[in-house]
Amino acid sequence: MDILERFISYAGIDTQSDETSGTHPSSEKQFALARVLERELRELGAAEVRLTEQCYVYARIPSNLAGEEASSTPAVGFIAHMDTAPAASGKAVKPRLVSAYDGGEIELGHGETLSPRIFPQLRDAIGQDLLVTDGSTLLGADDKAGVTEIMELVKYLMEHPERKHGEIRIGFTPDEEIGEGADFFDVTGFGAEVAYTVDGGTLGEIEYENFNAASAVLEIKGVNVHPGSAKGKMVNAVLLAMEFNALLPDCTPANTEGYEGFFHLCELSGNECAAKAQYIIRDHDRERFEEKKRIFTAAAERLNAKYAATDASLRVTVKDSYYNMKEKVEPFLYLISAAENAFRRCGVMPRIVPIRGGTDGARLSYEGLPCPNLSTGGGNYHGIYEYLNVDSAKKMVEVLVVLCEELIGKKQ
Repeated sequence: MDILERFISYAGIDTQSDETSGTHPSSEKQFALARVLERELRELGAAEVRLTEQCYVYARIPSNLAGEEASSTPAVGFIAHMDTAPAASGKAVKPRLVSAYDGGEIELGHGETLSPRIFPQLRDAIGQDLLVTDGSTLLGADDKAGVTEIMELVKYLMEHPERKHGEIRIGFTPDEEIGEGADFFDVTGFGAEVAYTVDGGTLGEIEYENFNAASAVLEIKGVNVHPGSAKGKMVNAVLLAMEFNALLPDCTPANTEGYEGFFHLCELSGNECAAKAQYIIRDHDRERFEEKKRIFTAAAERLNAKYAATDASLRVTVKDSYYNMKEKVEPFLYLISAAENAFRRCGVMPRIVPIRGGTDGARLSYEGLPCPNLSTGGGNYHGIYEYLNVDSAKKMVEVLVVLCEELIGKKQ
């Protein structure tokens, strides 16, 4: 099985997580991929392979170093998540290979087109092979590309015992896409001192700064009467939701980039009687993050005061999801320099960029496992325009092998 076959086989397994289930894992179908990975790890000869009841897969590749070299090399983990995002269907995924991409528009199917006019980063892939969707589902490169690359790392190291490396730990998680990937991660049993998530995008990217993140729910009680006699009485809950949103600063995902934070309205439902809006709040800077949460709550308080004479009301619930891993990774910056060196040795220019999102590594860093993030070669995640640069995915396997060498002797 080559890397392309491996990815397509994983992409064909529906592992979409479910943020409404309240179970762990959130969807039973994630076990389908977990059991495949468990079996394949055993077949490849990995040690201490185990699948937990919460759908985490762990394995170990013993060090082949000796003496001082072994004792001075950190045990490193490589982690990727098995689930795909609830934002688009992950059922019956049909990847299609576009060989030697010519830089033009790609007809996906179902009336959908992947265009460099909308996604100009596609032009960087001219001449390279791309995997795309059929226009009806996501692809699953987030993060089955990372899963595939780690499995190819395991395969390579088991077949090439002459390549030096320290202790390596492998971890595959469920439910990362709904913010629960680290909930039952066995940091102690994992046995790594440091780790990398392989869950990024464009080849060469290294990330150790992510958003501080919170979810926010706005629940609105309106006042409904017959519209023919509504003057001075009706308070339409949906219009009140719109009025609330208008009080927030104009910083949304569509008009921010880099280190700029945002308010993102994910879902709005309701009628005149009641409405519910679900938001996420993001910012890299902790003080600005806290201020955004205060602004959100203050907007509801302002409207409650405005409509105090009616029976209408707004209720806000804000819950922190994860924090910026930067402060936890900075004492271990050798992880970043080792990754930069590995990319350069493989002919790739490294770029340190902030994550405009989060990874399992953000939470794991706060649980004592410093865990920056590496690229996979995918793009346009969470939707039908998702793609995987196959050339980049192949290069990432090479980078991971070299990274294991770069970490030799780096233990602090």
